[in-house]
Amino acid sequence: MRLGSWLPFARAGQELQYFRHVAVSRPTVERLSEAAGAAYVHFQTAEVERIVEELPPAGVGPAQQLLSVDGAMVPLVGGEWAEVKTLVLGEVLPAVEVKGEVVIQTTQHSYFSRLTDAETFQRLALVETQRRGVETARAVGAVTDGSDWIQGFVDYHRADAVRILDFPHAGEHLNNIAQAVWGEGNAQAQAWLAAQLHQLKHTGPNGVLTEVRGLVASRPDLLTLPKELAYLEKRAAHMDYPAFRAAGWPIGDGAVESANKLVVEARLKGSGMHWARPHVDPMLALRNIVCSDRWEEAWPQIVHTLRQQEQQRRTTRRQQRQAVTTAPPLPPPAPATPQPVTTTPCLTSQPTKPAAPSAPRRPAANHPWRRMPLGRARLEPVGKNAHAKP
Repeated sequence: MRLGSWLPFARAGQELQYFRHVAVSRPTVERLSEAAGAAYVHFQTAEVERIVEELPPAGVGPAQQLLSVDGAMVPLVGGEWAEVKTLVLGEVLPAVEVKGEVVIQTTQHSYFSRLTDAETFQRLALVETQRRGVETARAVGAVTDGSDWIQGFVDYHRADAVRILDFPHAGEHLNNIAQAVWGEGNAQAQAWLAAQLHQLKHTGPNGVLTEVRGLVASRPDLLTLPKELAYLEKRAAHMDYPAFRAAGWPIGDGAVESANKLVVEARLKGSGMHWARPHVDPMLALRNIVCSDRWEEAWPQIVHTLRQQEQQRRTTRRQQRQAVTTAPPLPPPAPATPQPVTTTPCLTSQPTKPAAPSAPRRPAANHPWRRMPLGRARLEPVGKNAHAKP
């Protein structure tokens, strides 16, 4: 199951055969891996229900905690693509200077991923934010791409988090403006973009927004410019990068971008892979624990859940058998109601009188038999002179 979370199922079976000399077929590896993942999904979902009902104290969070959320597309059966949402939590390390540049790194990353809608995801993620102490952390920095559904996620878990627009995302919108005005690959566009990014990073968004407003006013024919300006103005407070860096916050969401690639896509987006929707979350659950280095912690919970499920199945089967054996006997069939016998009178013919015996039949006068001696003798009358000789 652990091998199945890292490798394609067929390859996992081959590696097990090589190292342990145990032959395990691909379907068996798939079945066992997905059963373990489904058990952990069940465990985490039950934990969410317990947290909501009992409101237990959250874990102890760090002084500065990174929170980042994003989505990645995975292929499903039938040619469909769907978005897997992933949460990354980490600890922010003190800033260090590398080659004259201040670098802020994060560590102790953990992941939570699900294939579901935004509202359900933010509720299910409670099992991980509770475990990592998002509620109790001294300060939380939410570095995201600024999507509305992600802002709702941050509101749900830590409304007072410092919200930071991922710097590369801000750069993408500025690049769109440069290409719209001067054309793609134009040297003037590249020079303008570099100047705006430097100003945004070191002095903040005010000067950049003023520059963009001027371009929008001077080029009313470019209909994409107002949309780009609206995106940046809506997130102006999330682009105060000098203040964020001074407070020790990272300004890029590289942690969640890496999670999309290493946690989700590396296992679920391989060549020729297409996943049935019910099998995605179990595999994501296994990927989360192995990539978070939490297998030793999560495996006993998986085993316990699997045993509970098996015990429940046995109990259900036993109850079904008992219900059959203890069921009251069926009542005997009701006796058949005798049907009245209808007699049909037998029609007999009227007795006939026996026919009177007929007289001996005599041959006709010209019959040849009369001319025979025997026949003539039989037909002559018998008298008193019948025996006299002539």
